Amino acid sequence: MEGADGLRNSRKRKPYDASVYRSLALITQFGINMVVPIGMMSALGIWLDRGFGTSFWTIVLFFVGAVAGAQNVYRMAKRVYAGTSAEEKSGEASLTEEAQSEETSGHMPSGGIDREEGGGRK
Repeated sequence: MEGADGLRNSRKRKPYDASVYRSLALITQFGINMVVPIGMMSALGIWLDRGFGTSFWTIVLFFVGAVAGAQNVYRMAKRVYAGTSAEEKSGEASLTEEAQSEETSGHMPSGGIDREEGGGRK
């Protein structure tokens, strides 16, 4: 039973686990966003080639699927990047709001200069 307790304690000591799993999920989503359109369009191309007796639809639709997959990955990366930058901006905004509330409430942060004494700008 000590082994199970040791395993639980080792999991508690690793705060980076969530970010690792989040990153792995993101990488998996990128892969799926590329493979699914390529696979579906290639399958459609094979079906069309067999139905019409041609041999070019598979190649054409493969590239259409690759473009669609790349577009999916680009949109997803853009959304992920916008989410992380929005989180950073919201973090900066909350710090700015805290500083403004300290100024209006009259509480000075440690090491701060009292503006009424002429030490800061107005």
